Amino acid sequence: MSRVWLFLKQVFDELRKVIVPTRRELVNYTAVVLVFVLIVIGIVSLLDWGLDNISELVFGGGAGA
Repeated sequence: MSRVWLFLKQVFDELRKVIVPTRRELVNYTAVVLVFVLIVIGIVSLLDWGLDNISELVFGGGAGA
């Protein structure tokens, strides 16, 4: 039981060290993440489109095309 109590005490000690971001910081971080996600979506979409075109050139347009 003492090990559980020690664990819980350490958890609460660590939680006291947590710094909660301000509203402005939170909005800023959210905007940065959204922009990054949009950039990655664009890169992946371009790669998908490019590889699709290359595969059509190499293997043809498929059955009946």
